[in-house]
Amino acid sequence: MTYQGKIDEFRTTIAAQGAPWNAIDAEAAARMRVQNRFQTGLEIARYTAKIMREDMAAYDADPAAYTQSLGCWHGFIGQQKMISIKKHFGTTKGKYLYLSGWMVAALRSDFGPLPDQSMHEKTSVPALIEELYTFLRQADARELGILFRELDAARERGDEVEAKRLEHAIENHETHVVPIIADIDAGFGNAEATYLLAKKMIEAGACALQIENQVSDEKQCGHQDGKVTVPHEDFLQKIRAIRYAFLELGVEDGIIVARTDSLGAGLTKQIAYSTEAGDLGDQYNGFLDCEEVDLSQIGNGPESNGQVLITRDGKLLRPKRLPSNLYQFRPGTGEDRCVLDCVTALQNGADLLWIETEKPHIGQIGGMVSRIREVIPNAKLVYNNSPSFNWTLNFRQQVYDAWEAEGRDLSAYDRAKLMSVDYDGTELAAEADERIRTFQADAAREAGIFHHLITLPTYHTAALSTDNLAKRYFGEEGMLGYVKQVQREELRQGIACVKHQNMAGSDIGDDHKEYFAGEAALKAGGTANTMNQFAAA
Repeated sequence: MTYQGKIDEFRTTIAAQGAPWNAIDAEAAARMRVQNRFQTGLEIARYTAKIMREDMAAYDADPAAYTQSLGCWHGFIGQQKMISIKKHFGTTKGKYLYLSGWMVAALRSDFGPLPDQSMHEKTSVPALIEELYTFLRQADARELGILFRELDAARERGDEVEAKRLEHAIENHETHVVPIIADIDAGFGNAEATYLLAKKMIEAGACALQIENQVSDEKQCGHQDGKVTVPHEDFLQKIRAIRYAFLELGVEDGIIVARTDSLGAGLTKQIAYSTEAGDLGDQYNGFLDCEEVDLSQIGNGPESNGQVLITRDGKLLRPKRLPSNLYQFRPGTGEDRCVLDCVTALQNGADLLWIETEKPHIGQIGGMVSRIREVIPNAKLVYNNSPSFNWTLNFRQQVYDAWEAEGRDLSAYDRAKLMSVDYDGTELAAEADERIRTFQADAAREAGIFHHLITLPTYHTAALSTDNLAKRYFGEEGMLGYVKQVQREELRQGIACVKHQNMAGSDIGDDHKEYFAGEAALKAGGTANTMNQFAAA
């Protein structure tokens, strides 16, 4: 319904109530309703799932239509990202938010900073989703509130052209509410636990859940050692559990991102169940590092206690088992396991893939995707443009290797020391930076990556900006260290947050006071409000 249509509807409702509602203003009520477009998290999940589905179809038609997101650990961070995106690009299309389990563990746990090992409270994940959408909805209310005030001013001075323009802007307002891809880790338990947590995350507004094939109780960060995977059937149970959660809650378009950590995971906790040669369990077990044994050679001494034997292709095999009771995969099988993981996940209900890699290399990713697409032609990836990678060093080394293959003279470069500042102004560094700049577009085109994200950007930007502020403010610059580097830049760059009272909802509160109390309203935005000093901003 249009803004004017909502006003007319409330006029009818108010008139029907008679004198007791005479003090209720239909346009004020319509404004409050428009400022609160989404009533529940499920409304948000259904709305954003549709957006993602449309974006996935657009990408299938044209790989240049890839999407992006940045990780968030607080609602304010997500809000500011979307405000900035609308400011600079005029639309939020193709821009999402990512909720990183790593950042929840490191920044949102009641236990204090934790490593990415699923030790944080799982309820903190849906709580952060709800918080992010609360801040995004407040961004809508703030932006529409500004338009309402401008509309009132245009009407007061009789500027009908400007009033019509503003009415059109209100009618066509684009929400800051965008899809959130939310990290459910390894499900925080069995399939039932995964289902229960998935429901909470969807009810909070998440339309896309990312789940990984590590074991819940041995879960590690994707870029650390010691990762342990589960047999495919265990993982598929969790994928199905998430799908049931989406369907139960009426979010039929909900998206499941199946993440494989197999490229860097050399261990498994279980031998897969298998009933016949070539089934999924047999394929999983086929990657185990085993030695053939003769049953007659198995002694009765203590060294033979607790041995585990399996049969395969008519042979008796002893899988290598560590003192941790984990089984070891054969070295060099990671890529094959990734491909099998991805094909199996897509064949059993996942919508998108996530391959956790040890470096950002289009050739490596594209090679795996080509193999996956031989079975699933429209396979698409979500890819972690991780701060765990040394992007500068990786791409300088990639350029070095490419130049070496071309037979170029590399005597001026030491491959092992390419991170050195001494190389910053070189031709090699410039080409590496250009490859970094175009990495997302190139990978979308050549490696099937639909969605690019950075998991921990604001963790690092907050640390960097705080370090710079502390160095200046507590040093010789004193207050100038804040004014010059922060406030003046906010003003020069038109950062909305310079008016922090407005950003926190003070003007929205004033509007409500006027609706509720009329001329008796005691408003904060009077002449004595120091925020008026930023009017020119």
